[in-house]
Amino acid sequence: CSAIDACESSNGGCSAKAECRRTTPGNRACVCSAGYTGDGIVCVEINPCLVNNGGCDRNAECTQTGPNQAVCNCLKGYSGDGKTCTYISLCSQNNGGCSEFAICNDTELTERTCTCKTNYTGDGFQCRGNIFQELLRNSNTSRFYFHLQALSIRDISGPGPFTLFVPHTDVLNSDPRVKDWIAKGVMAQVLRHHMVGCASLLYEDLRAITNITSLQGEQIHISYSQNSLVLNNKAEIILSDAVGTNGVIHVINQILVP
Repeated sequence: CSAIDACESSNGGCSAKAECRRTTPGNRACVCSAGYTGDGIVCVEINPCLVNNGGCDRNAECTQTGPNQAVCNCLKGYSGDGKTCTYISLCSQNNGGCSEFAICNDTELTERTCTCKTNYTGDGFQCRGNIFQELLRNSNTSRFYFHLQALSIRDISGPGPFTLFVPHTDVLNSDPRVKDWIAKGVMAQVLRHHMVGCASLLYEDLRAITNITSLQGEQIHISYSQNSLVLNNKAEIILSDAVGTNGVIHVINQILVP
């Protein structure tokens, strides 16, 4: 007589994911393979994510990849290896995308607010100071700023409001009359003829006006033609509505002569 091997046929009736082990003649035990759980007759995959989030950080997602195997990935707004996840402050890098003159505040995950600092105005992503400061920050208007500085003209650094018509930097650099005005001592009058006090006039406001008086005391005629605003029938507004804390800047393509 020979002993009957209970595991010899069909894995002894054990699950395909189990090991059939002979015990005594004609008997066997079914033991689930590693990564599986059950009574040996039925074996199912162990999902480690079901217990304690699979050992992942509470701010991580546990994803089963195989029997009793998983990977941990930090949730959006966090960084790390999944076992340890650290909150990422949006404001910690590049001021959260806010203006350099704004305060960035983290509010919620992947969210932040941008608020312009005191003495600046804007939406937080673009913040402007007074129009005297803004002239220097923009290459289109910086030459006008340098002329003001050279003559110690600081009218527009006050509380305002002001409206400023600034000849484009290229115009001021190329117009030969500028050197003559400086030599004759009349450049200050020319510059002040581009400033209007007591009003911050946006492009749409200017469309409803025909004449305004400059700080030089002379009239500037405004007309609207071919979808453009023209000053003194010569200078066209080519860039408009750069709003600062004490007024607004418009860039023109010619110099206004008093």
